[in-house]
Amino acid sequence: MELPNHALKDLFDQLGLPSGHGEIERFIELHRPLPQEMRLADAPFWSPAQAQFLNEEFHDDADWAPLVDQLNVLLHTEP
Repeated sequence: MELPNHALKDLFDQLGLPSGHGEIERFIELHRPLPQEMRLADAPFWSPAQAQFLNEEFHDDADWAPLVDQLNVLLHTEP
C-alpha cells in the first residue's frame, strides 16, 4: 500500500485557500497565535466546510492528519 505524500500546499488547496508559499506564510502570520485552548477546527476564520474537514481529518487520523497537525502547531506558535 502506498501512503499519500501531501505537502502543506496541498492542504491549502484542499481547503480552497491560496496555496503559494508566500500566501501560506501570510495566512499563518495573519491568524496566529491561536489561543492554546482553541482547537484548530474551532478557529473563527474557517468556513463550516473547512472546519468539518479539519476536524474529521484530525480525529480520523486520515491521510491529511499529519498536515492538519502541522498547521495546528504553526497557528498555535507565537511569531
